[in-house]
Amino acid sequence: MSAIASLFQETARLAAGFRQAAPPRHVPTHDYATSLGCFDEPLPAAGSDMLDVIRQLAKDAEPGLHATTGPRFFGWVIGGSHPVGVAADFLTSAWGQNAGNHVAAPAAAAVETVAARWLLDLLKLPTESSVGFVTGATVANFTCLAAARGEVLRQVGWDADANGLFGAPEITVLIGDDAHTTVFSALQFLGLGHDRVQRLRTDPMGRIDPVALADTLDTVSGPLIAILQAGQINTGAFDDFAAIIPLLKAKRAWVHVDSAFGLWAQASAKTSHLSRGIEAADSWATDGHKWLQTPYDCGYAIVRNELAHRRAMTIAASYLPLAGEGERDPSHYVPELSRRARGFATWAMLKHLGREGIAALIDQCCASAREVAHLLAREPGIAILNEVTLNQLVIRFGTGLPAEDGDALTRKTIERIQADGTIFAGGAKWRGRDVLRLSVTNFQTTSDEAQLAAESIITAFRSISALTRPR
Repeated sequence: MSAIASLFQETARLAAGFRQAAPPRHVPTHDYATSLGCFDEPLPAAGSDMLDVIRQLAKDAEPGLHATTGPRFFGWVIGGSHPVGVAADFLTSAWGQNAGNHVAAPAAAAVETVAARWLLDLLKLPTESSVGFVTGATVANFTCLAAARGEVLRQVGWDADANGLFGAPEITVLIGDDAHTTVFSALQFLGLGHDRVQRLRTDPMGRIDPVALADTLDTVSGPLIAILQAGQINTGAFDDFAAIIPLLKAKRAWVHVDSAFGLWAQASAKTSHLSRGIEAADSWATDGHKWLQTPYDCGYAIVRNELAHRRAMTIAASYLPLAGEGERDPSHYVPELSRRARGFATWAMLKHLGREGIAALIDQCCASAREVAHLLAREPGIAILNEVTLNQLVIRFGTGLPAEDGDALTRKTIERIQADGTIFAGGAKWRGRDVLRLSVTNFQTTSDEAQLAAESIITAFRSISALTRPR
């Protein structure tokens, strides 16, 4: 057997061992300091055997890894890295292709063309839209808003792509009070400022208030970008696109939707009502490494106006090939030139699951979230603070206690949950109060896993309540 074959077989063995171990704990046994101690050494003067390096990497890294691929990891919004997507990603790395253009890697460009068409079909978005395969929703928001910036200024005679923002007409940016932090980062990167926005009042679930929007629009003129949301990061709530987008279009606004996980509601008949009217927007940012279960480093910037998208992103040089008639150059839709071929894992997951499989996956996650909410809500002292319409739960402990006492009890319960490790979930602030957030985004989170998760939360809450109960 060749050295490469031995190396790759051992790597596959280690990877399968990690995925099949089914660890009882969903949290690392090593913290950052311990992990650093495992790796911290002077730069080696001499090299090491390939197999030895890979084995040491696995041995030292795995204790410091979350079981994010497990069925009871509910922290942040993280998909399960489905084995089919991982296998496609293995091949992507082994092939070592640069997906920077359609000549450097024809197959990578071709698979993006097909996967983009499938995504638009699955997500019920305009067929003329272009799709950029980016690292995730953070860069997808950046890419879409770069196209928006260029187009709203072009409409008033200013070429921002050529001349920048010095002396440009002012752009008004409208955004909900409960927008995700990465959107503000994108505005910062684009020179629009994370504080030079007009924030719109939201309802208790984080949805933009249409009345507040209408009142604000009465005072706005000139270039306008509005940022809406499909799936608020805590509550999972959706803005009322059917009511809001027509108001914005009457003001010639570019409407962008931050929909890192919420856009996938479009793929299921049971959840598509939540996103009604979303297809009328101008751009959408979403992730593959959430509900599509691709490995990490996979997101999609989707823009209705393909020309605006290309104007904002195209990188040109004399040594780079030009796309011919009917050819799609991947570098025209993302801010990178050299990059990995993300389309292979996307294509593999769409091919493996199909339309019906993706809908079933979304339905299972949402049903599991509702089941956890139902079981927790029956426990005295635990409150579910959001309408569980999708996959997100906002949980508060210490119902009836003074607010500060409830905060303390919630924090201690979260600490106990994480120390136990049966599940992983993290804390957050919601409306100024401490809460536990659960995000059910893994293809393996069945009803049985949901029941086990609820039981572990209740057990942790009861044990902390017993310790803190006045004697």
